[in-house]
Amino acid sequence: MAKAKAKSVLIRLVSAAGTGYFYVKPKNPRRIAHKLEFRKYDPVVKKHVLFTEQKMK
Repeated sequence: MAKAKAKSVLIRLVSAAGTGYFYVKPKNPRRIAHKLEFRKYDPVVKKHVLFTEQKMK
């Protein structure tokens, strides 16, 4: 039997505030081609800031 390919990859959403805080989120690169950007809560600075996509290391 052939093995099925994984459709989603894990990405890292890194805080733009420079605190080093990040979220991990799955992304389907077939459906979403552009880089993701979300406004989420950063508990280090206790504010909502912009989180941008980076590859997992």
